[in-house]
Amino acid sequence: MRFLHLISSVDAAGGGPIEGATQLHRALAAQGHAGEFASLDDPDAACVHEFRAAPLHALGPGRGRFGYSPSLQPWLQANASRFDAVIVNGLWQYIGLGTRRALAGTTTPYFVYPHGMLDPWFKKRYPLKHLKKWLYWPWAEYRVLRDASRVLFTCEEERLLARRSFWLYRCKEAVASFGTAAPNDDPAVSRDAFYNAFPQLRGKRVLLYLGRIHSKKGCDLLIEAFAKACRNAPDVHLVMAGPDQTHWRPALEALAGQSGVAERVCWAGMLSGDLKWGAFRCAQAFCLPSHQENFGIAVVEALACNCPVLISDKVNIWREIQHAHAGFVAPDTQAGTQQLLERWLATPEPDWQRMRESAAQCFEQNFRMDRAAHALVRIVHESGGTPLPAIA
Repeated sequence: MRFLHLISSVDAAGGGPIEGATQLHRALAAQGHAGEFASLDDPDAACVHEFRAAPLHALGPGRGRFGYSPSLQPWLQANASRFDAVIVNGLWQYIGLGTRRALAGTTTPYFVYPHGMLDPWFKKRYPLKHLKKWLYWPWAEYRVLRDASRVLFTCEEERLLARRSFWLYRCKEAVASFGTAAPNDDPAVSRDAFYNAFPQLRGKRVLLYLGRIHSKKGCDLLIEAFAKACRNAPDVHLVMAGPDQTHWRPALEALAGQSGVAERVCWAGMLSGDLKWGAFRCAQAFCLPSHQENFGIAVVEALACNCPVLISDKVNIWREIQHAHAGFVAPDTQAGTQQLLERWLATPEPDWQRMRESAAQCFEQNFRMDRAAHALVRIVHESGGTPLPAIA
């Protein structure tokens, strides 16, 4: 089969969606399926020139936050017949609306991964933005989902939450497993690369956060909980790794200073390659106290590196983690986050070693991307290739 993966941007700083789409493409390719990418990036953007995963068609630059590009629809109309399925990654941007318009009446089906963008948390946290989305929803996004061959949720929790976002909701749902590829690094090399980059962490117990520095992720909760729970554990150091797109880091650094742990918080920036895998392999625990997390690619990457996870119950795969005894789960509050760290510190080393083994088993059984690729191919086959309805 031939797949076209549509995404607003291939910039790795955008977080999970592009990482997940890239990993899915690689897993499909390993199973003999071809694929290409199309994005709304400026063709001259650095991320476009750096993208090597697959042939990429940069059809931007998209205009404004919506990302409208007059090139998308005619390009799709001219090229859709080359593909057996079009995969739309994400909502609330022109890629979905443009795809629906371009493929209406054709035999090329499209499928949508919402990537958690229908989570009702957003309407509680950003009520004004939700009102704007509601004005847009009936005539655009609702129809994009309604006319998709399938709307693909990465876990059962995401599917159930999506139904609570907008009362006008109708689509053909499917739960498609998701995940990432097993790391293919040399663990010893990765560990050395990480310690060489951050020599102050040698001999320390590393608590790792890896993700965007964003209020949604609960970074402030983690710093406050770290200061309280690890007050009497001076050998524990917190690594905060990830891009600071909202310029929140200075305020968080000030919070660490006020809490008396500034010297024990390492701001690592965005990590990739051996440095990223080395961070997971050197960490004793990975922590993500997020207020909303559809899947959490970094959570799954930690599991793949035998690293138990400390997560909030707003990370949608928390049930799988808890069932597998691959980490601890608590509410997305300061008290809940502190409880996670205290449970970790109180766990005897032999028990924690068993949790490391459970983390690896949890990854193998639930989150390998090759399983997700098989699931997607099965869903595409089962959905058939009947023409989409005319625009209405």
